[in-house]
Order: sequence, then structure tokens, then C-alpha cells
Amino acid sequence: MQALRGLAWLLAMQSLGELVSRGLGLPFPGPVVGMLLLLLALRWPAVRAPVAACAGFLLSHLSLLFVPVGVGVMTHLGLLSQYGVRMLAVIVLSTWAGLAVTALVLRAFNKTSHA
Repeated sequence: MQALRGLAWLLAMQSLGELVSRGLGLPFPGPVVGMLLLLLALRWPAVRAPVAACAGFLLSHLSLLFVPVGVGVMTHLGLLSQYGVRMLAVIVLSTWAGLAVTALVLRAFNKTSHA
């Protein structure tokens, strides 16, 4: 029952994020706004405990969430063989770029916190 309350909180925050994003015309997707709202709401134990139970349940069944991805890859195997090298290059380069930006931002924060 606790996990269902957590799922209700997750869905409520996503819906609220959609409403806020569309209502205010924000350039961010509703689920991102909902996640920020959830981050703020997790300060209260009445939200934190059910969401933790739901997160535990979802994490224990995480492998099931990869089934649609595997089916999609198998369905589009022709595209993967045609564009696979390019896709791999884009994935590797974007990962490296993300890591580099993260390192630079952390270095900048570290310098400002010790100054």
C-alpha cells in the first residue's frame, strides 16, 4: 500500500509539473518541472517514505523496463546495422562531453567554495 502512495505522489508531481510548465509557458518539459517539485516535496517524511517504497519496488523490477528497448533494437536491427557506427560515435562523444562539462563545473564550484 505504501508503494501505491509513492506511485500516486510520483504521478501527481509529474501532472503538476505538466500543468505548471504548460500554464506558465516554460521552455522545460513538464516531467522535468515535476521532478524539481518532487525534489522539494521529498523534504517531508509524509512524501519521502511512500516514494522510497515505490522507488524500491521499481528498482527491484528494473530489468523489466529494458524489455521494450530490447524489442525495439531487434525490430530496427537493419537501421542499427546501417547507422550503428555513427550512433556509437555520437553516444561516446556525448558521454565524454557530459563528463567534461561536469568536471569543469565541479572544479569551478570547488574553486569558489575554497575562495
